[in-house]
Order: sequence, then structure tokens, then C-alpha cells
Amino acid sequence: MTGEAVVLELPIAQVASRAAAFAIDVAVQAGALLLFMLALTVSGVTDEALLAALALSFFVLVRVGYSVLFETLGRGITLGKMAMGLRVVRDDGGPVRFRQALTRALAGAIVDFGPVLAWSAVALFVSLFSPRSKRVGDYLAGTVVIRERAPRTVAPHITMPPALAGWAAQLDLTGLSDELALMARQYLARYAELSDRARDPLGHQLVQDVAARIGAPPPWGVPPWAYLQAVLAERRRRAGGYVGTPVGAQQMGAQQAGASPVVPPSPPVVAPAREVGAQQVVAPPVVAPPPEVGAPQAPARQVGAPQVGAPGAPVAAAPVAPPPTAEPGEPTPPRGFAPPS
Repeated sequence: MTGEAVVLELPIAQVASRAAAFAIDVAVQAGALLLFMLALTVSGVTDEALLAALALSFFVLVRVGYSVLFETLGRGITLGKMAMGLRVVRDDGGPVRFRQALTRALAGAIVDFGPVLAWSAVALFVSLFSPRSKRVGDYLAGTVVIRERAPRTVAPHITMPPALAGWAAQLDLTGLSDELALMARQYLARYAELSDRARDPLGHQLVQDVAARIGAPPPWGVPPWAYLQAVLAERRRRAGGYVGTPVGAQQMGAQQAGASPVVPPSPPVVAPAREVGAQQVVAPPVVAPPPEVGAPQAPARQVGAPQVGAPGAPVAAAPVAPPPTAEPGEPTPPRGFAPPS
């Protein structure tokens, strides 16, 4: 865990790769011991006690000092680990120091592998049953072996969430640094690989950092990854003309620049016909009966006056209630987000 209590997901080295690296280191140590014994033979030393003392001292130096020297100066790398693409780091991801390297070497020579690799099964069984492939020396030193040659992650294609296009076009991105934008891009690239306990805290932390730089917190109901996608997509669009920007974002950008936005033409308004079920009702013509003899005549209708009840008179359409709108300041939950794959 880091100082902000964020769990780090390190690429843990498996037992097979660690065993191969250990075999290479043992071969190097055996070669050094063989060369030293040949040098003692050529030197002509005849005192057996001196020969035994020199051989034992050089054996301890090679058996313990080899790992301590390389892991301290190489920041967790020996020749075998370098060949297999491995590195020893602390549990928090930091580089190992002399204390951690010495603890691992002594535990390896005494507990894990023995002086002459007599009980290497201890390290094997402990690593197999450890969730992070640790041996006894790793537990005592607080270290873990990771893979440096992890598979290369393809850069994600940052797209603008359609629901946030208009909101992102109004942002002031001058305070967003390249380092913070790179961190957000790497988070989106590894979104599917991170576990839930690492993904959520890291996403919220990045959202807080970005919001503090640009002065715009995420809208209500927007997940952290969608907020970061919108910010990065808008930043890329302004930098080099982002391909595939929605029309809404282009209109908002045109309004900010002072240009007239593109307004789509309005469709023609057609009066709805009166229908009963699926058939249109047509009123039959009304024929007035002939007037009776001596009956008073109705007054003549004035020209231009509407005739009440005439079959051709226009019928007023019933008023249509406007769709309900949200109160000012009431947030509307966005819809249609899909997490990055």
C-alpha cells in the first residue's frame, strides 16, 4: 500500500521464472567457486588448514555476498533475475536496501535453500502456498519478486462519452498538467486489469486531483472513468482536432469562440387528423330542408363570418401539455455509460 492507503497491483513473478533465475545464479556462483579452487591449486599452497579456511571464507562470501552485492547495487537485480526479467522490490513497491538484501541472503542460505542447497524444498513449498510467491526470506525482509517484462499495454482509444460532450466543451483545461493527464491515461489503459479494491480508490483519487486542477468536479452520477475520459478526450480535441467529436461539442465550442452554431432545420408542422381507432371520421354533408310557406326567413349570413357547425370549418386542436422539465439546479442522472474494456 502507498502512503495514501491505495493498494498497488504488482506483476508478481511465478515460481517457474524464479526457479530459472535461481538456477542461473547458482551456475554463476559455482563457476566462481571453481575458478577460486583452481587458483588455489595453481598458487602452490600446501597448508591444508589454510586451504580449508580460504575455501570456506570464499564459499560464504559467494553464497551470501553474491546476492547482497547485486541486489543492493543493482536495486533488486541479480544476473539470473536480469536474464529472466525479474526484480526484488519492497512490499510497497520501493527499491530494496542493504538491510532487505542481507536478510534475504541470510534466510536463503540458512532456511530456504541451506548451505549447499540441501533443503531447497522449503523455499519451493513456501512459495507454492504463498499468494504472492514469497519464500521465507521475502517474508522476513518484507520484499516480493516482480516481473519487469510485463506484456506491453496498448494505449487506449479515448472517446468522448456522448452525455458529457456539452459539459466537457465548457471546461478550462489550462491547469491540467501533462503528468496528471498521463496518469489518468494509464489508469484507463489498465482499468480492466485492476482489481476492485485498487480500481475504485485510485480512480477517485485521480478524479480529485484533476478536479482540483481544472476547477470542475464531476457531474452528479458520473463514474470516475467517464469523467476522466471526457476530460482527456476534450483535451485531445483542443490540442489536435479530435476525430469523432459529437456535434453537440462542436456547437458548444463554436459558441465559445464567437461563431454562429450550426442549427439543424426544424421539421414541418403537420396538424394531426381526428381519428377513432385507426379510421378517420368524415362528417357527411348536411342538407337543409326546404322552408315552409309563410315561415320567417333566417337572416342572411354575412360574408366572411364563420358558419357554426359547418362541415368544412377548422377544428381547434386540443392543447398538448409540455414535457415535464427538471427544476433549476436539480441534477439529472446521466445514462448510457459503458466502462472501458
